[in-house]
Amino acid sequence: MPLGTQTLSKLQDTVNKACSDPKNDIPGATVVVIDKNGEELFAHSAGQRGLASDEPMTLDTVFWMASCTKLLTGIACMQLVEQGNLKLDDGEHLENVLHELKDMKVLREDGALEAKNKKITLRMLLTHTSGFGYTFFNERLRNWTFPAGVEEFSGRIEDITSLPLLFQPGEGWEYGTGIDWAGIAVERITKLSLNAYLQKHVFQPLGIKDMSMIPDKDMRNRLAHMHSRDADGKIRPRDHLNRIPLVVNPDDESETRRVFNSGGAGMFAKPQEYCKVLAVLLNDGTCPRTGSQILRKDTVEEMFRNQIPQFPNFSRQSIPAAKPELTNSTDELYAVQGGAPQGWGLTFMMANSTGTGRSKATVHWAGLANLWWWCDREKGVAGMVCTQILPFGDAKVVGLWAAVEAQVYKALE
Repeated sequence: MPLGTQTLSKLQDTVNKACSDPKNDIPGATVVVIDKNGEELFAHSAGQRGLASDEPMTLDTVFWMASCTKLLTGIACMQLVEQGNLKLDDGEHLENVLHELKDMKVLREDGALEAKNKKITLRMLLTHTSGFGYTFFNERLRNWTFPAGVEEFSGRIEDITSLPLLFQPGEGWEYGTGIDWAGIAVERITKLSLNAYLQKHVFQPLGIKDMSMIPDKDMRNRLAHMHSRDADGKIRPRDHLNRIPLVVNPDDESETRRVFNSGGAGMFAKPQEYCKVLAVLLNDGTCPRTGSQILRKDTVEEMFRNQIPQFPNFSRQSIPAAKPELTNSTDELYAVQGGAPQGWGLTFMMANSTGTGRSKATVHWAGLANLWWWCDREKGVAGMVCTQILPFGDAKVVGLWAAVEAQVYKALE
């Protein structure tokens, strides 16, 4: 059902106002909302491509998707699970593919390293229960990397594979590099780079063109700039966090081959293209526009099933600003009314309604540079809000997301 003229006008006004003062609010944003048919209910950009740019933000602007990449890697993994080439719960099989995991050590609270006591499975990697973390979300892991430190967005695989576990596999939940490891497994099974695999088996069947881990010159010319919000609330321009894929020669295979294809954070895309993937989830694995089936219905059902009922309060463990230039501290990933239990599917969070109107079956996730997507299969609607602002958890972007979502659901009622 299309949104009415009044709703569209109000949504557009909401996005425009959020970007009206680029030095204090949001420099630029793109918001896209789709229905189950893959039709765009709303698509609008406001503000500038960057604070240092005179060009407007448009629907053709390309964003670094950051952790919105994780859903795409999960889809690739589940395609291989359907084929029997990867196994969700066979740790021996996975560790034969990812042989480095066999000798992975666990970083204890006292700073010592100990051997892990069980094998890591693909399900653990996709649900963040394997023990891997991020240095910018975990002070203990950050401190272990000193004095040299680690940069997870360096484009070097070593910055991912050198990190130890934070707990024994399966014994906790910690957001981290597990899905980067899953992406490496895809590469080793298929003998393709992760980007090449996704292009062939996900993007091409969906008619997606403006999505790549190695943006070509045309995509780079349309790239949104990266920004930081200082402690006083002011926005300033900054160098891009995921810089290496943007400076190698995209036509030189010897250069692009050296760039780590990060399954956790490596994708660049137009938001409208990303929403074509969300439309597939709304339609049980089949693209409503092209008719291509990229996942079976039962696979999508499994992805949307709570995988971690043993950790009902996983998102209520606070996240410190271990690297304050990258993330704000937060007490809870996504507050739920009444302290209800939350769940995690295969690569994304399952979040009950918080008053915006979304159904209890809704899932969502985010990207470090303050991008947010959601997908509500029960009510047949999905969408995303995209900006390029650090640190993560920007209050003004979260407010825009909540306002957009609430207005969409109110109109759909």
